[in-house]
Amino acid sequence: MENPLVSWDAEGVEAWSRAAKGQRPVLMHSLRGFIDAGRAGALVADHILSHGDPVRVASFDIDVLLDYRSRRPEMTFAVNEWTDYDEPHLELDMVEDREGTAFLFLHGFEPDIRWEGFIAAVRDVVERLGAGLTLGAHGIPMAAPHTRPLTATVHGTPQDALPDSPSLFGTVTVPASAQNLMEYRFGQWGLPAINVAVHVPHYLSQSAYPQAAQRAMEYIEDVSGLVLAPGDLDEAAATATVEIERQMAESDEVQALVHALEEQYDTYVSAREGMVPIDGTLPSADELGAEFEKFLAQQRREFPPN
Repeated sequence: MENPLVSWDAEGVEAWSRAAKGQRPVLMHSLRGFIDAGRAGALVADHILSHGDPVRVASFDIDVLLDYRSRRPEMTFAVNEWTDYDEPHLELDMVEDREGTAFLFLHGFEPDIRWEGFIAAVRDVVERLGAGLTLGAHGIPMAAPHTRPLTATVHGTPQDALPDSPSLFGTVTVPASAQNLMEYRFGQWGLPAINVAVHVPHYLSQSAYPQAAQRAMEYIEDVSGLVLAPGDLDEAAATATVEIERQMAESDEVQALVHALEEQYDTYVSAREGMVPIDGTLPSADELGAEFEKFLAQQRREFPPN
């Protein structure tokens, strides 16, 4: 029996059957609506869709899954008419990595309602199309300076599929998302599901930060074996770095804030490695992040991008 939330494209399904024959391919997802600091997940999605020659395989009934009044799509009005509409969508495409390996990519709006029905529908897709791993990526804000290496939390099941790296977290309770609930349900069902959460500097969480997307793709490559060519974002990352450094250079206060974050980061790393004890008091992540975000917002108003 067909799932009513999913409409299949017959030609796309046939193309997928030919491309994925004899494989256990990956299904990646990137859904708009959840936390995505630095637009890490969105930039990864743009990168994949721009270079992966997407072929539509299926569409989800977004009109059933979206609460328009709680999350209104944007429309553009010019002079005396409506000229554009940010069309809500939730699509499943076949794409290719840089070596021609086919994988599935689920992208669009995160459902507002019927999460369990949506996740059950994704399970149907995984089983029908033979996907072996479900994988996602996004950014989360962290009290870390942009001058230090970007890290990430890779979580999911089975545990032996995760990289052997220390976690920054113990046990925390956070608001749910469809992506994380999908990982949880898939784990209960014995289906492999992994998510990459890149730790984006708190003060850059509202801006596009290509470095975060690059780090996400590096982790995705390690976990999945796909080749996504994160180096394609080198120029965008360099431009972002120049702009951040320009804004820092204009304020001694901001330089002091970043220096405090560097000390906090270095103290934590040293303590974790057993080199030195943690002592002294540093400003909290919220205090540092709020001040720096306030500064960057002021800079954007006074020096808008060309």
